[in-house]
This record gives sequence, structure tokens and C-alpha cells, in this order.
Amino acid sequence: MDGFLLIDKPEGITSHDAVDRLRRITGIRRIGHAGTLDPFATGLLIVGVGRGATKRLSEIMGKEKTYEATAVLGATSVTQDRTGTLTEWSSGQVVKNDGGNRPEWPTETAVREAMAGFLGPQKQVPPMYSAKKIAGKKLYELARAGLEVERKPADITIYALELLRYSPPMMSFSVRCSAGTYVRTLAHDLGHALGTGAYLEALRRTAIGEFRVENAAELAGLTPENWQKALFAL
Repeated sequence: MDGFLLIDKPEGITSHDAVDRLRRITGIRRIGHAGTLDPFATGLLIVGVGRGATKRLSEIMGKEKTYEATAVLGATSVTQDRTGTLTEWSSGQVVKNDGGNRPEWPTETAVREAMAGFLGPQKQVPPMYSAKKIAGKKLYELARAGLEVERKPADITIYALELLRYSPPMMSFSVRCSAGTYVRTLAHDLGHALGTGAYLEALRRTAIGEFRVENAAELAGLTPENWQKALFAL
């Protein structure tokens, strides 16, 4: 049986964990997904079930993505998100996950102006803590070994970037971007542009091309008896 599932991935599991659960639920081994979400991230995961569907996942991977994200100003992270060791931007001291203790923050106008500078085609350096490979090694494997290597910037496009809420040090925004964009790197680079540093606190993927998370099934709600009702063809 071939088809696709829209899954709302919960926080705390990898995209591969979600695929493994679906293999147990469906009894089908040939399952793949179109675009990884980090364990702390939630939202839309498109899953191909069966040989025919998994062969077509590449058609979906290239679609633009939409996210809602929250960043914390005042500190940076080795992983560019809340899962890594944080360093306070102003003092260089390791801090707890509380965004540091800066006395002054950029104005909302300054934040919006900085965001405008990230619109359009651009180069983005992939983070060391990522699954991209260099010389056959995943970057995160090198990072965990204490190594940092030169990474070739990738061509990406930010189609839309909107500030949703700003209550320093918290900054929430939505972004519609090309495939291959790292939103945690975007948050990191925004923090650098603002002169405060920043790391990603939360991330939710809300759309992949025309597919919306509102139409996705909760992973916990799928069972061997009902999963086929959520299956659809492209």
C-alpha cells in the first residue's frame, strides 16, 4: 500500500523515531520522511509509506518550508539552539538557559529592520551541529569530537520573515524559506546582527509547500486499525 501521511511530530523524538513508530503501527518497513525536524522541534513531517511513495519524497523535499520560531537574545549556543551550552554575549560566561542578563535590548524597530536585511537570496553557513557531511563524516560527529571544520556556505532564500512577538529577551517570528535553510542559524545570525547574540528556543514547522500542519495527524492517535484513513496519494 503506497501513499503519504501528514504527521504532527511531537517534541522530544527524532524524525527517525517517528518513522520507526509508524513502521510498527503500519507493519510496513519501506517508510521515509521528507525533511528532518530536530528532536526539540515540532510540526509537520511528511511521510512516504511504501516503495512508490518513498521514491517520490524528493519531489516534496525541495518545496519551501514555513516555520514559527522563538529565539532568546543575550546569549549564544554551540548548537545554535537551547540544547547546547550557552554563553552570555556580553561577558562570555557560561549561563543557564535564561537569555543572559543584558541591561539594554534592541528596540522593536531595530529588530524589524534587522529582519528586513535577511530577506531574499543569500548564503548561509550550515551549523557544525548538523547532519551535513564533509569527507564522509556528519558535522555533528565532528563537533562532538571537539572539532570545527570549514563549511561551504549554501544558497538559500528567505521569502518572508515576520516578527510575531517581542518581549526581550524573547523574540518570536515566522519565516518562509527555501529547502535547506537552518532556522537556528537564522536566529543565531539575527542575534549577531542585533549585537546581542541569540539562540533558538522553540521551533514549529507549519507548512511544506501546500501542505499544512492543521491537516496533520497526531502521531499518538494513529493505530494499526486507523492509520490507513490518514493515507493519501499525490
